[in-house]
Amino acid sequence: MQKTLTLAQAQAIIEGALARSKVEKFKPMAIAVLDESGNLKAFAREDGASMFRFEVAQAKAWGAVGMGASSRTLAQRAKDNPNFFVSLAATASGKFLPQTGAVLIQSDTGLILGAVGASGGTGDEDELICMAGVEFAGLKYA
Repeated sequence: MQKTLTLAQAQAIIEGALARSKVEKFKPMAIAVLDESGNLKAFAREDGASMFRFEVAQAKAWGAVGMGASSRTLAQRAKDNPNFFVSLAATASGKFLPQTGAVLIQSDTGLILGAVGASGGTGDEDELICMAGVEFAGLKYA
């Protein structure tokens, strides 16, 4: 049973995400893959991606892995309870961003191995390439 995300898997997630972005003709993207503890495992920023892309992609993924839910779910929860999420972002020193564009990475048994976040397009575009990257690496997303 797999318990940790490998570097090879993290790099495959990025490869698959960027390939899907290219097919869809999205704007230049940045993708951050974090392990189960929220540590950066791999990152890529396409040529032409604007500034803050790393910070946004990482914060989406960090929130997802920290809260055990996709950033889409967290964005909805933030709408329903804005005071808590503003406080949570402050408590996390700005590393937490509950905006659509990150998914959890899971093993075959559902164990959370980490999260991947993207930034560069709309939240839906970012989320789509994250899901594609996880599938490309042969893993599950949630």
